[in-house]
Amino acid sequence: MPHYQDTSNLSYLLTLKKVQQELVRRAPLEECLNGLLRILAEDMEYVRAFMVILDPKTENLKLSLTYSPAQAEDVTYSPGRGVIGRVFDSGKSISIPRMSDDPEFLNKAFGRSEEELRKLGFICVPVVNRRKEEDEVIGALSVDVPLIPAEDLRAHMQFLEVVADIIAGYVAQLQEEMAAQTHHLAQGLMVNMDAPPPKNFVAASKAMRLVLRQTKQVAPSRATALLRGESGTGKELLAEYIHSASPRADKPLIKLNCAALPSELIESELFGHQKGAFTGAFQTKRGLFEVADQGTLFLDEIGELSLDAQAKVLRAIQEKEIQRVGSEQPITVDVRLICATHQPLEELLEQGRFREDLYYRINVFPIFIPTLKERREDILPLAEHFLDEFSKEYSKEVKRISTPAIELLTMYHWPGNVRELRNCMERSVLLCEEAVIRTYHLPPTLQSAESSATGTNLSFGEAVAKFEQELLVDSLKKTSGNMLQSARDLRVSYRIVNYKVKKYGIDVKRFSQSKPKKGRRKNSPE
Repeated sequence: MPHYQDTSNLSYLLTLKKVQQELVRRAPLEECLNGLLRILAEDMEYVRAFMVILDPKTENLKLSLTYSPAQAEDVTYSPGRGVIGRVFDSGKSISIPRMSDDPEFLNKAFGRSEEELRKLGFICVPVVNRRKEEDEVIGALSVDVPLIPAEDLRAHMQFLEVVADIIAGYVAQLQEEMAAQTHHLAQGLMVNMDAPPPKNFVAASKAMRLVLRQTKQVAPSRATALLRGESGTGKELLAEYIHSASPRADKPLIKLNCAALPSELIESELFGHQKGAFTGAFQTKRGLFEVADQGTLFLDEIGELSLDAQAKVLRAIQEKEIQRVGSEQPITVDVRLICATHQPLEELLEQGRFREDLYYRINVFPIFIPTLKERREDILPLAEHFLDEFSKEYSKEVKRISTPAIELLTMYHWPGNVRELRNCMERSVLLCEEAVIRTYHLPPTLQSAESSATGTNLSFGEAVAKFEQELLVDSLKKTSGNMLQSARDLRVSYRIVNYKVKKYGIDVKRFSQSKPKKGRRKNSPE
């Protein structure tokens, strides 16, 4: 049995702080409560920590969350029976100095040995929702503790009662928010859930389909969304989608890149200023919060805001009030906020460069957008989408991308993400004077040794051979490996095609096996 740790007030306070931080993360309820039980067990050296919650269907208490694995599944407790049942029925805490001394201790879930029953005490406290007209017991929090003096046992019971009140308050708040959101949606907001995804949004990969699903979930609500991902991953596009699928779709969507303005101008831009507030303020100006009233404000790179500006943004979110620079008159605003950042805000918190209260306020619904190299299934669909877009824009007849060019696109690591791919395809379409994008139309960065496994300085003979091989592979793919038809298409003899195939070690069979069947493509989206 581990040595039981100091029960000083400082120990309790530090653990309570961790408990509150765990719940403030706004992760799913079960994940938060599991984290809370882990903190209790590790910090306070409880042998076990677990919760039972009332099942409204059976009106029994059900073992729902535990830090230690239970030996039996679907364990239930009847109100009034056993220690936990008595706590639930009476709404009062119970502590047992030694489990084996209490004949009503049921020992249902964990199958404690006789030795454990002699060496462990037990504390159980009710989890009570006090936000209703009458207090409602919704569950019980229990811990196994080593044998300790009665005074220490009483102190731990009081500590756990505080934790249980924090849990009850958190659960009640979630229930109220869910009820409010349900009422909000019932007023006709669900119509926007079926809003089509953005025109330029490609979600072939599993990761991006998850992002799209999360976006659809948060769009109809008032919740602040935090879009996280590297530059160029499409955060602004997602912000536009959230706005278009929200009940504010017919109101303005105002965007601001917080990194684009110096800190001394950002507050004036966000909150406006009064005439004469500073040198150059020749007239009163409305801020973006006022312009976005009843609509949506998208703050890109929010990590670049100064601490003063962060405090004012927090007030605008919480109090729905702003003050123009140089004015003391509050202005009421109703703005749905969407934030984005490529920076690790948690590191900025530790460095004191980002307010903790603002972090928790904007991190209500985080959406993590993966980099392009983490979702390579999207590279080709995106490239084809941009090919079609720019072919129409520049009145070009470019129809497709050659196989070697596709290989270069999919092998490249895309540090600039989707934005870099878009620029790459625009350049390629501009350069292309035929119906096919080939490797030499792609930027030199894609043809480096890193991306294509070839040297950057080819001799004339090597460059000709590379081009020859590309034409041959592209033709064989088009003819499904029919070398005779490829010879006709390339206007050379069959003998030359056969010679080149052997020279370059091309496996013709892989093209014949890849011939598409009629009907729907196997990998087409449902």
